[in-house]
Amino acid sequence: MWRSLKLGSIAVVSLGLIGLTACGTGEPGSNVLESATQTPTETVVAPTATTPEEHPTQGGQVIEVGPYHLELVALPEPGGVHLDFYLQTGDTHKAIPAANVTAQVEMPTGEQRTLELPYDETGEHYATFLPAEVSGEYKVAILTDIQGKKVNGRFTFNRE
Repeated sequence: MWRSLKLGSIAVVSLGLIGLTACGTGEPGSNVLESATQTPTETVVAPTATTPEEHPTQGGQVIEVGPYHLELVALPEPGGVHLDFYLQTGDTHKAIPAANVTAQVEMPTGEQRTLELPYDETGEHYATFLPAEVSGEYKVAILTDIQGKKVNGRFTFNRE
């Protein structure tokens, strides 16, 4: 009798744990930031969520890394995707023009591409064109060097 009571209890607890595990996981949306990183020699600062009332944006994916505001806008165009990257101070959102910015892109096919993003004085942002029309998820690591300080952000976007 005790043996069947133990087995029944174990079965009920196991089913409950399976149910909780199934309900507790979810996939992030296609335009959700994955993470923010910095080089191992620096302190890693966790990104903070912002609301439009706190910081106006350009309509892209935003992360705040330490004293920096990073924003990526991916605009599909014929022949590829136009990437606009806004590197700004976190408090005043003043553009930071004197940085070296590179995008490392993982295509939906698994192919890797590296693109330089020159600064656009008029738009006060960094920009490039990614020649790619493949549908699917693109993973983008933006690597910035701001006068020797490395601040990196990871983004994703979907092209349909």
